[in-house]
Amino acid sequence: MNYVVPVLLIAVLFVGLVRRVNVYDSFVLGAKKSFELSWTIFPYLAAIFIMVNALHASGADVYVTKLLAPPFKLLGIPPEVVQLVLLRPFSGSGSLAILADVYKQYGVDSYVGRCASVIMGSSETVFYVASVYFAGTKVRKTGWAVPIALFCNLLGAVVACLLCRVM
Repeated sequence: MNYVVPVLLIAVLFVGLVRRVNVYDSFVLGAKKSFELSWTIFPYLAAIFIMVNALHASGADVYVTKLLAPPFKLLGIPPEVVQLVLLRPFSGSGSLAILADVYKQYGVDSYVGRCASVIMGSSETVFYVASVYFAGTKVRKTGWAVPIALFCNLLGAVVACLLCRVM
C-alpha cells in the first residue's frame, strides 16, 4: 500500500513528459486556482459551520432528534442513530464524533453500531459538497440537486439499517 502515491506521482510525471506538458508550471497554476477557490467557498463553509455549532450550542439538535425519532423508527432507523442521520449532511467531523459515541455506548458489533457505520459510509456531507461544487462552478441556482441528495442520504440510511437487520 505504501507504493500507491509514489507510483501515481511517477505516472503523472511520465504522462506529462510524453505529452510535453510542463508539469511544474501546471502544478503551480493549479495551486494558484485552489487559493482563489478557497476564498470563493469560504463564506458558504463558514455559514454551515456556524449553523451546526449554533444548533448544537442551543440544544435544538436534541429536540429535533427527539421529534424525528418516531417517524425514523417507522422507516427502520434506530433512534440511537437519528442524530447521525440528521447531522451527516452538514458536518463530517461532527458525524465522526457521533459515530465514536455510538461505538463507545453500544459497541461496534451491535446492531446500532453496524447501522451507524453503514450510514456513515453510504452518506455524504451534502451541504459541504454542494457549497464547494456550486461555488467552484459559479452556479447559483441549485435546482433539485440538494433535495435529491438529501433524499438519497435518507434512503441510504433506511437501506443501511435494513441490510444490517437481515445480515
